[in-house]
Amino acid sequence: MRNSAITLVIFLVTTACGDKNQYIEPPPLKVTVAQPIRKDVTEYLEFTGTTKAVAFVEIRARVSGFLQSMHFEPGTQVEKDELLFIIDPKPYKAELMAAEAELAATKAEFNRAKTELARAEKLFRKNYLSATDRLKRQTERDTAAAAIGRSAAQLESARLNLSYTRVTAPMSGRVGRNRVDNGNLVGEGEATLLTTLTQYNPIHAYFHLNERDLLQVMAIRRKKAQTHEQGPNKQPDSKLDIPVFLRLVDEKTYLHEGELDFGASGVDSETGTIELRGVFPNPGKRPVLIPGLFAELRFPVGQHKDALLVGEQALSADQSGKFVLVVNTENVVEKRSVTPGQVIDGLQVIRSGIQANDRIVINGIQRARPGAKVDPNVIEMASLSTLQQKNKEILKTDKAQP
Repeated sequence: MRNSAITLVIFLVTTACGDKNQYIEPPPLKVTVAQPIRKDVTEYLEFTGTTKAVAFVEIRARVSGFLQSMHFEPGTQVEKDELLFIIDPKPYKAELMAAEAELAATKAEFNRAKTELARAEKLFRKNYLSATDRLKRQTERDTAAAAIGRSAAQLESARLNLSYTRVTAPMSGRVGRNRVDNGNLVGEGEATLLTTLTQYNPIHAYFHLNERDLLQVMAIRRKKAQTHEQGPNKQPDSKLDIPVFLRLVDEKTYLHEGELDFGASGVDSETGTIELRGVFPNPGKRPVLIPGLFAELRFPVGQHKDALLVGEQALSADQSGKFVLVVNTENVVEKRSVTPGQVIDGLQVIRSGIQANDRIVINGIQRARPGAKVDPNVIEMASLSTLQQKNKEILKTDKAQP
């Protein structure tokens, strides 16, 4: 029995020593890769800003009286010189009639004084009238002439006051609510505010440019100026001549095109920015752009031929800066430092660091490591742009929901 046990142990030991432990390498990590898109792109500087009316007017009573009638619908579009209010004109019509009568009287007095002076001149030449009496008649004539001027001025003032009883729109725009109801006394001791008028077409959008981008724009304009001076028509260009594009928060694309028409005289030392303004056409009785809206703006600063674009998710960052992971011809991951540009339709412009035939890792980046072998699945980079836009729309919708 003891010999049988020893024999069994020796058999098991011998069998165990005959088996060798072998290392089985894990399969390569699966990653998704895509080659960069190559196309011509326009480089933009992008900003956030707010819209502001090009003109805003307070309509006030210029004469005193009882407000007789209102001739507009609050919140609607009115045209220049359109009637808005009527202040009781009867007292001012009476003043006008009195001024007309006064002018007629002074003209009659002038004619009498002129006739008397002509008669005095004849008598003076025949020595029938003294020089003192002649001077008296001349003074009466001059006084009557001055009275005509004074009466004419009073008549013009009366006409103006009567015209002020008809309150009209000084410009085309959207009229606000009436601040005073019919029957109230206005303009007594103060220029009573009756309503407001806002001009929407065109409309301004204000935004700020930082110092670094400002220097870039100035360099571009200097280059344009040098090119213009070398052309056949050497004329100074005083216009900014920079198009500006605007979109509202609910718009997917930059639907509104205007131009840069104003820049502050200097950089604000506290913020390090300069204020700029774009002007945009805004036609129609119900314009899309109204004052006070938050807006996204951009204007072009350069053109890039054969630019390379990759999905935004392909870009990573560490202490050394921005980088992407590239799968080489041996399916080994490499780290490439890159210089990113702007984002266009969900794709990131890469200014330097990659080639057109590189396979960029766009999925599996968190698990892929430089030097590791991977199993790449190739897709088209263009498909990421549509996916990225859908994700942004879903995210925007989620944020808008309460």
